[in-house]
Amino acid sequence: MSNKVKEYIYINIGVVMVALGMYVFLMPSNLATGGANGLAIVLNYFIPILPVGVIMVFINIILFVIAFIVIGKGFGFKTIYASLAVSLLVYVFEKVFPMETSLTGDILLELIFGIVITGVGMGIVFNQNASTGGTDISAKILHKFFHINLGKAVFLSDIVITVFSAFAFGINIAMYAMLGVLLNSFVIDYIIDGLNLRKEVTIVSDHFDEIKTYIIETLDRSFTIYYGKGGYSNLDKKLITTVISKREFIRLRTFINELDSNAFVTVKNTHEVYGDGFSEL
Repeated sequence: MSNKVKEYIYINIGVVMVALGMYVFLMPSNLATGGANGLAIVLNYFIPILPVGVIMVFINIILFVIAFIVIGKGFGFKTIYASLAVSLLVYVFEKVFPMETSLTGDILLELIFGIVITGVGMGIVFNQNASTGGTDISAKILHKFFHINLGKAVFLSDIVITVFSAFAFGINIAMYAMLGVLLNSFVIDYIIDGLNLRKEVTIVSDHFDEIKTYIIETLDRSFTIYYGKGGYSNLDKKLITTVISKREFIRLRTFINELDSNAFVTVKNTHEVYGDGFSEL
């Protein structure tokens, strides 16, 4: 499967999660937690004849131009796809499954579930160098030029919309929305870090050749060899250092345990890896 196909599979998963979280949990409770969707919820209050999904399309069209000019064509095309897909799904949900009232009647519960679901979806989309549109685009610009974490950039972009929601729905709803924006920023950063998590593994073992062969032939990964001397044994040692995924680490750990239970292994979490076999720098 090509990388481009994988990108759009992940984007589609994220899009569905964002649309469901918005429509099922946030919109019925008027929780305008930023983004084109939050602004659309506020505008829908003043112009109820226009569905939220339609308003989102108009907002995103304006911001698409900015995405093409400032961020680049690659981000722009994927963002157009993702944001139009979210808007279309929300519009379809409005027509096919109309929700006049909130699902549970508990606004805090709606906020938590809505933010977690949409935040995970946005994190997945962001991780594919795309966005669900709206103020996500301005967040991406802040990230590109000022190197602000995407979650925090989303927070800065969305906080203005929650202020406007106070005029439409009252200060209580606006404060809940502001809490949602803050929670959303943490969820996005957590998801992006989790998706990019890799394990940096250093191994010292008398079964150097077998471990080396396993990493190359079974895991299809490379490694770096260091030469050292044991402080206690005073013997020359070969150290293997490799960077692998969480799943690959589980396989490697099982193999080493079966091969040499006395091996010395250290493991570090790393969230950014660039180069052959990983992300482009």
